[in-house]
Amino acid sequence: MEIIKNFGLNPVLLGAQVLNFLIVLFILKKVLYKPILDVLKKRQTTIREGLEHAENARIKLEKVLIEEKNILRNAQLQSKKIIEDAKQELTVVTRQANEEAKNHTEKLLIDAKEQIAKESAATEKRLAMNTSKLAVTFLEKTLREFFSSKEQKEVISQALKKMKKID
Repeated sequence: MEIIKNFGLNPVLLGAQVLNFLIVLFILKKVLYKPILDVLKKRQTTIREGLEHAENARIKLEKVLIEEKNILRNAQLQSKKIIEDAKQELTVVTRQANEEAKNHTEKLLIDAKEQIAKESAATEKRLAMNTSKLAVTFLEKTLREFFSSKEQKEVISQALKKMKKID
């Protein structure tokens, strides 16, 4: 006990500070950590679905290319004129199928990127709002011990102005 007094530690204040820290830690864990993890899981699911759609489009493209080869084999059995006409038609169909598949894949990727960007922006906004609210609450509770109500309002209004400038 004398060692603690020699170092100038007050066990009651130290215990209170530890308790306050644990309370703040518990609140942060409940209010911020879990919602952020939920948003990240949703985002991961969306990305996974986008990649699955892209893979399905690639598989469909491979099937179209396989069908193209089969059509070419059947066309070679016919006469020269029919073969030339079939090759011309096949080239047009292949280009269209490739363009459509490419356009579809690009659209899926663009949509997935847009959705990810929107979710990221929304998550950042919610996180900023939650953090601001928590900071104001923490500031109000802390200021009660040190300042009068007028000084508290003044400090809080200045802090809110600074937070708005940061946003």
